[in-house]
Amino acid sequence: MLNVCPNFNSMYKMNNIICEEGYGSQEGKVLYKRDNNGKIHKNVDKNRRFSSISQFFRSVFLPQGYPESVSEDYLTYQIWDTVQAFCSYLTGTLATQAMLKGVGVGDETATAVGATITWILKDGTGMVGRILFAWIQGTSLDSDCKRWRLFADILNDFALCVELSSPLFPSRYFRFIACFSGLCKSLVGVAGGATRAALTMHQARRNNMADVSAKDGSQETLVNLLGLICGLVVTPMVYGNPHLMWTLFVFFTFLHLFANYQAVTCVVMETLNQARLHIIVKDYLSHPGGYTPRLRDVNASEPVLWKQQKKVQINLGTQFSEVINNVGDLEQLIQGRQDNLYLLSLNNNYNINIVLHQNSTVKDVLKSCFHAEIIDFVVNLTESNKERPMYRSQDIDRLMSQLCTITNQGQNLSRADCLNIVIVSQTLTDQLFPRFVKELESAGWITDYNLLGPDEWRATWNLDGVASKKLY
Repeated sequence: MLNVCPNFNSMYKMNNIICEEGYGSQEGKVLYKRDNNGKIHKNVDKNRRFSSISQFFRSVFLPQGYPESVSEDYLTYQIWDTVQAFCSYLTGTLATQAMLKGVGVGDETATAVGATITWILKDGTGMVGRILFAWIQGTSLDSDCKRWRLFADILNDFALCVELSSPLFPSRYFRFIACFSGLCKSLVGVAGGATRAALTMHQARRNNMADVSAKDGSQETLVNLLGLICGLVVTPMVYGNPHLMWTLFVFFTFLHLFANYQAVTCVVMETLNQARLHIIVKDYLSHPGGYTPRLRDVNASEPVLWKQQKKVQINLGTQFSEVINNVGDLEQLIQGRQDNLYLLSLNNNYNINIVLHQNSTVKDVLKSCFHAEIIDFVVNLTESNKERPMYRSQDIDRLMSQLCTITNQGQNLSRADCLNIVIVSQTLTDQLFPRFVKELESAGWITDYNLLGPDEWRATWNLDGVASKKLY
């Protein structure tokens, strides 16, 4: 028989409330009370009743479970994304008016066949550009989604500017202008769509990518509807008034770019790409006690306008022939490190090539990049003539001093010096990496997967010979 706590029973007899429920993190509660006849009555909290309108819009335009179901930067990003979408729609309206004029709308000498051919060529050029761009840059869209997101919007504004300028050129050039703008917009479609998917994956925290994506589409549709209404007002105003048209275009374009920059810089990614890892390792090695920057600080320092410039060029996932040229080099690299699942080489131009083993894991890829970043840190340290940090561990301090001594030769490094740098830095990596990973995880960084972007080459090596597998 179930025993009920006397205090618990008397408390609910006193206020007659037998149940209290809430929907997610929404304010206001629903109370269930019983009367003297034993019937249960539902009572809605007044706060909940007065907020019914806001709750309706919240359920329509925000993912279910908001804010717990999305990332912390979701609301800030969506606000700026809404501003940029509104500006983009208005500038697109102005450009469409110019394109329709260029294709022959209002011109008695223009033919439907000519306009159709122009539009077919414009779409065809865009299709070819879309395929080529996805082939060339597809893998980097995940790794540098912020930079490519901003690139897409800058290119979109450039394409709209070209379209708006089309009436200024002779009509015989319009077909080339239309094809060029179509090509630009096709690249925008690939880069914008792919990076939007990457950002949605970042924002979804309950395996709710579909819901987050659908609500983002609803928000964009509402913004486009508002833009359409404003477009109906603006279009008659700018007709026959090019000065006003260009003034509005320039204003909304700058506002569009500003909103986009604010949107991508407010995103706080927890995954590691080459740029974020470079910032983390640089700060980590600059502090002898070991310091892992916070997520927000690293993301704020990540470049979004251009690719990060580094003294050392890192090529991850290269072919075996790019690293090993003779058996002696292989013997020195794997001596005492048979369990190391990558090979790294350095030349006197400071190019690092990394071969990944067939069985290499995510942690092995991260370790190889950490190894390369240590070399990059030492090279920059010696070339800038900065004072070397003094480390508490004598072994680490000795190895770092040894690396600085070798790299002081600059471009005069011999092949033996480059190999020696790799071997010494490998020892340093083996000592620092386990602690580095732990501090990454304690700071909130995800190490189970990364966006370091290796190429697909994988190899298996063994000085005693590799058994060949039969191919069927």
